[in-house]
Amino acid sequence: MAYKPNMEDIKKLRTMTGAGLADVKKALTEAEGDFDKAKELLRERGLAIAAKRSDRETSNGCVLVKKVGDFAAMVAVKCETDFVANGADFIALTQSILDAAIEAKAKSIDEVKALKLANGEDAASAVTQRSGITGEKMEIDGYNFIEGPNVSVYDHMGRHTLATMVQLNQDNEDAAHKVAMQVAAMKPIALDAESVDQAILDEEYKTAVEKTKLEQVEKAVNSALSKAGINPNLVDSEDHISSNMAKGWLTQEEADQARAIREKVGAEKAANLPVQMIENIAKGRVQKFLKENCLVDQEFQFGDGGKESVAQWLKNQGKDMKIVTFKRFTLVAE
Repeated sequence: MAYKPNMEDIKKLRTMTGAGLADVKKALTEAEGDFDKAKELLRERGLAIAAKRSDRETSNGCVLVKKVGDFAAMVAVKCETDFVANGADFIALTQSILDAAIEAKAKSIDEVKALKLANGEDAASAVTQRSGITGEKMEIDGYNFIEGPNVSVYDHMGRHTLATMVQLNQDNEDAAHKVAMQVAAMKPIALDAESVDQAILDEEYKTAVEKTKLEQVEKAVNSALSKAGINPNLVDSEDHISSNMAKGWLTQEEADQARAIREKVGAEKAANLPVQMIENIAKGRVQKFLKENCLVDQEFQFGDGGKESVAQWLKNQGKDMKIVTFKRFTLVAE
């Protein structure tokens, strides 16, 4: 006689795996009541779906952050749609992974993936199994931790899409919380200028030099065009030249003259740019980049309306108060 799963067995397997009613009934039927085999069938289904959808983009998900004692951590589990990301089961799965990571004081994402959860499965397998239930690709995508005192954690607006952690050298939860909000809002790339990767600085300087050169050439060309009685705004691209000729705002003669000026003056200026001036302007732009992107130098957004930097604001909260480190993870495109 063919095995038919009863409601007690169905409930038991659903509790063990979190799988849907139809999936559980099918797995139990195929396994003829063998729970271990049924669990394996559900796991294999998850692996199959994960493999089938491996090229899909996981642009949604859940980021959770938590602190227990002197250990704080955040974990991100990604999926394909916000419908799944906002589901109670998906959030609960992410929370169980974070809880396990904090209990184990995990130091890497690989450690997190291997952690055993309450149901006996490792975290990576639990996510894969959940993929089988929802039909979406899922993955543990991010993990950060801070170990030590004076850490504040922040889940931006409680939406589970952006989380931050900040550690100060002194105990001041209010100050640490506000700095954590600053990190969320202003997305710094480093603590201070000394912490910025040299490759980033080199690329910023290179970009600044090229931008400054283009601006100097354009300035010379526009000046020459104005002296010739041609509005630079009408001839700043071939598309504009064609469009403005069609509107009767430019004659053919003016268009040809503008092209000739752009070519001649542009080439002459590009060949005779003042090197020292270009370098000085580029260095200034890099300094502006650092001020906007280094946490301690950013303008503090949560003070009393003054223009002080984060470092200055902290000093006003405590004479020697400083930021030790910070972490940030977001699923939101910025």
